Amino acid sequence: MVDQVNELEGKVAIVSGSARNIGRATAIELARAGASLVVNARESKDLCDEVVAEIEGAGGKAIACLADISDADAVRTMVDAATDAFGGVDILVNNAAVRSNIPFLDIDQVEWARIAATCLQGTLNLSRACIPLMIERGGGAIVSLAGLSSYKGSAGRSHVMATKDGLMGLTRGLAIEFGEKNIRANSAVVGRFDTERSANAPQSGYAVEPDIPLGRMGVSQDMADLIRFLVGPGASYISGQTIHVNGAAYCPH
Repeated sequence: MVDQVNELEGKVAIVSGSARNIGRATAIELARAGASLVVNARESKDLCDEVVAEIEGAGGKAIACLADISDADAVRTMVDAATDAFGGVDILVNNAAVRSNIPFLDIDQVEWARIAATCLQGTLNLSRACIPLMIERGGGAIVSLAGLSSYKGSAGRSHVMATKDGLMGLTRGLAIEFGEKNIRANSAVVGRFDTERSANAPQSGYAVEPDIPLGRMGVSQDMADLIRFLVGPGASYISGQTIHVNGAAYCPH
């Protein structure tokens, strides 16, 4: 039986896009489990500092690192900061994403590249930088977040769905290639969640979601709880999998 109290003691985690919403809740939850955290955003330094202060106020350890994960050099600087502060990296949560809702025929090369740069290239940059450190430390865990629209489909989001599908393929490849190094990689698919969204992000339009059997939208803590499990010792034989978190709104078979 795995003790779920301080089960991540001695581990170091990077959570991309952890200034708000699911990323923030995940960083705080992993710190609650005993991990030292690198809190990341592209430019929201004040929000990152708030997360660090909350973690430290609860007795945990954390640093804030601003980095555009689409920039491999910026990622390397962040990973170096994690190594300097905590000795390495054991856990990577690929949470950062950008979204837009644009009709397919209006998607130009600039917008395609903007979405892919964070959702796919950013995951590649972080994984390439962190995996060697995980190997040095005897293993690690990677969780990459995808979206339900990649499965159900959504008008105006073809570019986002394509990059998220690529992210899930990358995750499965990492699980197979680095399993012998005791590195696990899984994808978690986010359903309809009650989170703060930017002005150009798709909005549900519902005050009460009509097609979620559990009767509510997800909250950030729902994902944080799953991610804590997936990166912890209780999931030591789970790798290469895609796990849906959606209140039974979509049931793959």
